Parts: sequence; structure tokens; C-alpha cells
Amino acid sequence: MKLIPLTAIICLTLFYMSSAAGKPASSQVNISYTVTFPEAQAHYADIEMDITGLHQPFVDLKMPVWTPGSYLVREFSKNVESFNAEAKGKTIEAKKIRKNIWRVSTQNVSSIKIHYKVYAFEWSVRTSFIDASYGFLSCTGMFMYPDGMLHHASTIHITPYKGWNKVSTSLETVNGDPFTRAAPDYDILYDSPILVGNQDVIDFDVNGVHYQMAMNGGGNYDRERLKKDLPKIIEHEEAIYGENPNKHYVFIVMNASRGGGGLEHLGSCVLGVSRDNYGNERGYQGFLALVAHEHFHLWNVKRLRPIALGPFDYDNENYTTDLWIAEGFTAYYQEIIVRRTELYPVQSYLDALAADISYVANTPGARVQSLAESSFDAWVKLYRPNENTGNVTASYYNKGSILALIFDLEIINDSHGKYSLDDVMRYAYKTYYKTKKRGFTDQEFKAAVEKFAGKKMDDVYRKYVYGLDEIDYEKYLSLAGYHLIDEFAANNDPGLGIVTATSNGKIFVSSVQRNSTAWIDGINVNDEIMAVDSAKVTDGATLLNGKKTGDKINVSVMRDGLPLTLPVTLLKKTQVKFKIDTVAQPTEQQMIVRKKWLSLK
Repeated sequence: MKLIPLTAIICLTLFYMSSAAGKPASSQVNISYTVTFPEAQAHYADIEMDITGLHQPFVDLKMPVWTPGSYLVREFSKNVESFNAEAKGKTIEAKKIRKNIWRVSTQNVSSIKIHYKVYAFEWSVRTSFIDASYGFLSCTGMFMYPDGMLHHASTIHITPYKGWNKVSTSLETVNGDPFTRAAPDYDILYDSPILVGNQDVIDFDVNGVHYQMAMNGGGNYDRERLKKDLPKIIEHEEAIYGENPNKHYVFIVMNASRGGGGLEHLGSCVLGVSRDNYGNERGYQGFLALVAHEHFHLWNVKRLRPIALGPFDYDNENYTTDLWIAEGFTAYYQEIIVRRTELYPVQSYLDALAADISYVANTPGARVQSLAESSFDAWVKLYRPNENTGNVTASYYNKGSILALIFDLEIINDSHGKYSLDDVMRYAYKTYYKTKKRGFTDQEFKAAVEKFAGKKMDDVYRKYVYGLDEIDYEKYLSLAGYHLIDEFAANNDPGLGIVTATSNGKIFVSSVQRNSTAWIDGINVNDEIMAVDSAKVTDGATLLNGKKTGDKINVSVMRDGLPLTLPVTLLKKTQVKFKIDTVAQPTEQQMIVRKKWLSLK
């Protein structure tokens, strides 16, 4: 089938006032962008930027280096090419002065026209992707902004290419025209991804707020089931904070053969989903949890936020030690919210919680890097993983979720069911976002927890936020009449402590676990496993068949093209697999906590 080239136009007009050296004096400046896709099949967008009303010697145009919610410098300017500028139909001086800044000479001219191309072929929830079937624009990687002009309004007109009949974005319409949108400033523009194509749009209302779910890429989803189930999640989340700050909200769902991840925005979110996962109950429940997670961010992090996360510096990393609250608490709520809707049975929720606990317990890095450090170092460690990442990093998602669980159970128990973590989130939202109109500090959030716990939480913070102590799961689960069972406790199976990958029939080591047999006896990542005790290895999963803990074996490998035999003493596998079970006879107090926590009748 012949691919039809894409042509679409997006025009943005911004009005602002500014008075800084090298920036506009107090006068009205108009800016518009025209985006066309004449080579969509090759994944390019052509950008034309018009600026009028200038009264300054030069203007610096800047491309953000990262996108809020994804804590990694992605260097979006790497996708820019063919930058040039003109005024009155003639080329004017323009030069790149930094990795993401282009300086344009505006001496004696009031209007300029900028042209550049953007290559967009990275499929994810946080990056732009263009082909002949649709265009997904993650705006931080598409639109440059004039330095010093972040706080001014914009108007966006979208003219889709022939055959494309829908635009999905949280940007407000102008005069009811769905193809004309407005944003009050660049922060809003950068927080409002745009999908243009033929997506299937599912509309529904929840408590006076209009919702759209834009399904791109097909899938085996049930439209009517989604319209029935999603409002339940939304209503329970809204009830925690007491309001929905939006008039409308858009779920942009990018369905693909293999999808994953999500990214929150002020009035929308982007979800990456495997298009055939809706058809089985486990896959559908996973989708509901993803929806609950990203929609919960509407309050937690997009409005109730660590103080470092806004106003944003788009040129540099924005460091905080509180991503365990921003993301970890949201990960906690994604499961407990779906449980409250009764779309999860209790056991499904407990299984998800046990999986989180097992993950943290099986991660050596959780005993090397604290939760606060995990957050601060996200920019250089968590989102730049390598073969040793699991040995040196903790996940502020999983471990942060467990901290939320600890606070929730402690608060419910100590208040005899009067309060829960919900009250902390509601109080912090009203205090810092609504009243003080700023983010919270580490100590302020801690104080909010203590307000409803009725006691100091110094010990929990010292051990589990800033320290490396093993979490006392039994202590906290017992508050609700539960305890942990390790299903692997009786196993005495040996393990090398490696993960293998097969390529062209060869078995290679892809990771080595800290303090495992392989770690101690020197098996390396990238070693090709050839034989164990002279027996040729053909399957990484069975290479220790017949071996016992304590056995001394020889592992033959190829390392950098050279043969090597390593004497190895097999240690017991250290992995745990927890399940959560009820105590035999829960007390009245334990049942008070359990019912409040799990929304039991």
C-alpha cells in the first residue's frame, strides 16, 4: 500500500511583555509556529516560527533539554537541523551558541521568520513520533521558545492533513473550534502533548468534568467497559483531594505491538499500552492501574509537588530528594485506588503489594542507595541503566510505594480508623498548592504525615528514607492482621546469580547480582557460557541441573574471544517470593485497620 505523505499545520500565536537585556522591551510581541509534515514517511516535521514586534539587538531561541515528569536530560536539540532565519525576505545572521540555543540578530528589524526541521522517530510516551499514519508531538522536543518569554500566552491553530480528522490535546479550544487551541504560557504548552490523526475517541463525563480517551493504534479494548470502569477510578481519586482542578482531561493512549509506560501532564497523560493486552483480565487490570497512576498525578506532582519541581528550568536538571513521594506514593495509590473501586479483588491487591515487597527485597541496590539518594540521582542513574544498575540503585517507585503503605497503616492504626494517608494528601494539597501556591519542602511533608499520625516519624525517615535499614514488613502488615510468607524459604537450590540472554544460539551473561556466586567467583557480564564441568551449555535456564548448593564446579566461558575456565563454589539462591496472608485470629483493632485500608464493608 502506498503511504500518503502527511501535511499538517499548527499555528501558535503568543503575546507577552518583557524587559531584559537582549530581550524585548515593554511591547507586544507576536509569535506563531507553523508545523508541516511534507516528509512524514521519513519522520520529519518542518517548523516555521514567526516573531513580530521585536525591539532588541538579538533574540535567543532555546529548545528544552528535558521534559517534565521524565527525569533525564534527553537533549532534544539533537533532532534539530537546517536552522535558518530571515527578515524582509532576506537571510539574517543566526548562529548556535550553546547545545540548545540559537542566537538570531534582530538589529534594526522588528519581524523575523525562523525555519528548522525536527526528526521525530522515538516511540515513547515522552518523545515525538511522526509517520504517515499519525503525528504525536511532545512539545518540549518540537517548539523552541524565546529566552525570557516563558510566562506568556499562546494560541494554536491546527490544520490536519487530508484524512486526519481528530486532534487530541488538553489545550483549550478557542470559540469552540476544536482545531484552534490556547495556552496561557510555555509551561502549559510544554505540558500539553498533541496527537493528530484518526484516533478512536471515547467521551464520558465525571462530576461535571469532560473526559476523552484517545485510542491510537487500535487494540482489543471494550469501549463500553472503559466508559463504565474509568469513572470509578476518577471519582475515588477526586474524593481524596476534594476537587478536580480541570474542566476537561485527555488520556492519550498509544497502542502498539509492545507498549509500556506513562507520562503525566496538567490536563492529560500519555499511556503506552500493548494493543492486545485488554483482552485478558490481568492485562486489563494492569491498564486500569496505569490509568489510576497517571491520573493521580493530576494532583500529586502536577500540583502538589516537591518545591524543586517548579517553576521549571528547561536548560538543566531539576534536583529533588522527594521523587519517592511524587512517584512512589502515586504507585501506591494506583493499586489501592483500583482496589477501592472493587475492580481489584482483595487478593489481587495483596498479590500486587507482595510483588512490590519481593522486588525491593531482591534488589541489592536497595541496600546500597537510600530512597532520598535514588530520587536525587535519578538524572544520572535510574534513567541511564546499565548491567550494574540493580546492584547500585533503589527504585523510588517500588520502595516509595512501600513507604506510603507504612504511613497509611501507621496513621489508620494510631487514629483508630479516623484518618489515613488520604488526609495527609488532602491537607498538603490545600496547604501548599491551594493556599501557599508553591511546592513543599522535605520537612513540611514530614510534618504533614506527623500531623495525622499523631507522633514523630523520625525513626521511619532515618531508617527507610535516608538510611539503608531492611524494612520491617511484619511490623506494619501486622497492624492490619497480615503477615508475609516467603514461598522460597524452604528452597536450598543453588544459583549463579546471573541473568543470561541468547543470541544466535549463544548464551551470554547480561547481569551479575552483587554478592552472588558469579560476583564472588568472577563470572562477568558479556561472558559467553560454554560449558559447566565440561558439559556443553545449550540453555541458560538449565545450566545448573543436577547441581547442589555447596558444589564446586568449573564454568567455561569465552571472554573477549579467549577461552577461560573459572572454578566456582555454588551458593544458595537468595531470591525471595513473598505472599501476604492473614493472621489466624485478627484482633478488633487489626480489623479496624484492615477495613479502613482495604475499603472492606
